[in-house]
Amino acid sequence: MSAQPEGPTVATEASPPGPRPGPDTGPHLDPRPESVTESGGVGADDPRGAAPARGPDAVHRGAFHASPLAMVVVDRAGLIVDANAAALPLLRTTGGGALVGRVAAELLDLSSDPRTWHTYLEVLRGRQARLSLTRRLKHAAGHSVWAQVTVEPMPGSDAVLLSLSDISARRELQDRLRHLRMHDPVTRLANRSLFFERLDAALESGAYEGTGATGRVGLCYLDLDGFKAVNDTLGHHVGDRLLAAVAERLTRCAQQQAAHATGGVPLVARLGGDEFALLVEDSTGTEQPAALAQAVLDALQEPFDLCGQRLSLSASIGVVERQIAGATTTGLMQAADTTLYWAKADGKARWTLFDPERNAHRVTRQALASGLRPAVERGEFVLDYQPLVELAGGRPHGVEALVRWRHPQFGLLTPNRFIGLAEEDGSIVQLGRWVLRTACRQARRWQLDHPGVPPLFVSVNVAVRQVWDSDLVADVAQILEETGLPAELLQLELTESAVMGSAGRPLRALRALSDMGVRIAIDDFGTGYSNLAYLSRLPVSALKLDGSFVRGFQYETQTQTQPQTQTQTQYEPQTQPQAQTQYETQGDTRHETQRAARHETQCEARHEGAPSESGGAPTDPADAVIVEALVQLAHRLGLTVTAECVETAQQAERLRRIGCDAGQGWLYSRPVPAERIAELLASGRGTCQADTEGSGFGNP
Repeated sequence: MSAQPEGPTVATEASPPGPRPGPDTGPHLDPRPESVTESGGVGADDPRGAAPARGPDAVHRGAFHASPLAMVVVDRAGLIVDANAAALPLLRTTGGGALVGRVAAELLDLSSDPRTWHTYLEVLRGRQARLSLTRRLKHAAGHSVWAQVTVEPMPGSDAVLLSLSDISARRELQDRLRHLRMHDPVTRLANRSLFFERLDAALESGAYEGTGATGRVGLCYLDLDGFKAVNDTLGHHVGDRLLAAVAERLTRCAQQQAAHATGGVPLVARLGGDEFALLVEDSTGTEQPAALAQAVLDALQEPFDLCGQRLSLSASIGVVERQIAGATTTGLMQAADTTLYWAKADGKARWTLFDPERNAHRVTRQALASGLRPAVERGEFVLDYQPLVELAGGRPHGVEALVRWRHPQFGLLTPNRFIGLAEEDGSIVQLGRWVLRTACRQARRWQLDHPGVPPLFVSVNVAVRQVWDSDLVADVAQILEETGLPAELLQLELTESAVMGSAGRPLRALRALSDMGVRIAIDDFGTGYSNLAYLSRLPVSALKLDGSFVRGFQYETQTQTQPQTQTQTQYEPQTQPQAQTQYETQGDTRHETQRAARHETQCEARHEGAPSESGGAPTDPADAVIVEALVQLAHRLGLTVTAECVETAQQAERLRRIGCDAGQGWLYSRPVPAERIAELLASGRGTCQADTEGSGFGNP
């Protein structure tokens, strides 16, 4: 690649003394051959006659200028004092004399990088042994070359030698290999490695002020809906062609946005499988990646014609846009992945923008889930008890055990915050066993401490997973034996959907428990998948009507408008506002125990100092008819009926007149600690009337 220099070469101050060479030999070298004796002198029989001997310096200087490796000699001030012929074209000159006195650092752009510049100066001062770097140079012929530059001191001299090696061919090969390594072979898009390299670079460059950039970054993280079915039914070759077609549309969307917005073309990458990402560097705000996401959805709506198949496809997209300051690659990708999950959970074929508040609930949920099992071992759970009151005489004849979590970080948590999580990870078995043992032990203590009072039975909620994942019958038998509680003083509550249609192991477990003497109750009856014909074959002793039916019993008639002062402002607020559980309970209705826990919160929420959800409406005739029919059906089957969420005396009276056996709700008491139940028993009160003072019990 190097061209022969034109004109004289560069003279140096180190030229040896002697006769000046002729014009054809250059200023330093005498090309005439010599016969050199072993002592270094010229032989007497040399036909050319005597000639002066050439020393080692002359030989080295000849090798310097004849070397195909480009070399430049620089003094300690950084000025060029000599250069060989191979260096001239790489330094954009054909005349050696033009380089003498030039600043080498300027020709090689060594000052552009502070670290490189510092190291170069250290080599010039003799404090560093060597510097090696790669530079792209302009060749004298007009094309660009890549050169490997090495800077090192010359032994025995104050000068420094710069050597330049043309590595353009090697660099081109490296670039081709890098392209193959950084691009997906199926879609020709950037792959995961290149995407993260660009993302890291964007976050790093945007962190410096004064760069002229917006200081923001946007990301669209998408996943194809139903792509696995294409691979499974039509084969991977069709799947690969579909991915390539999707890549073309994504690239077109990115190019179209770049034509209508500031900044460069968003990077389109395939991260793996059917996951793609579009990186918007120097984003101008949330609207930019959101518009890109919508454009992608619109582009994918058009069917794909592949291999004689007409395929329709959609995508779910998570959109994240934020300031670069304080952002990290890990945090950005976690947010994108979370938002993509939301888009799929919300129904797919849509884009969803990252919501910090929603994510905070997700993080809280994850923190609760990870701490459930250790919390049981640390004793962070406690039980409150809510009386079950006979409507005919107002006497409490049982209590329902309700679990709370005294979380060291989040405070007192009601069941709707953690029961569903416990069912998901299986810790409900361990927690349910603790609740059952604690409630039975407490019921036995009340019985022993108050022998003159009719004993209260304790009602405990049981999750479906407890029946499947543990030997519930053996657990109940062991706990009753340990605590000494009679079996008839224990009632187990299962939700209607969990009991109806039960067969196999669950039904055998229920029958075994009933044969043992344990009461079986169906909770939230009337809201699940009722199978009334099947109800008669279940070993059930009680039904608990869902509170949604009781709301219609707010008043006797339309003209009766007595205010509800006795129940509207007397209770303390919820531990956690209902709004805080919006996202945590969303989509979890498949967990029946969690549904019951939410039902408890809904009953409590109507006592937040606001009117009942019925809004002061008159009695709903439909609710009255349904409740009366359910009560009559239950009694014909030999079952007792307890109404949940009883709020007012009018509701209680209406329920009593249609034959409902018992009531449970804040009219009588909020859930209270075991000591308050003991006080009720110790007082000898035979009734539990309306709670008008928020003390936890009705006044005598």
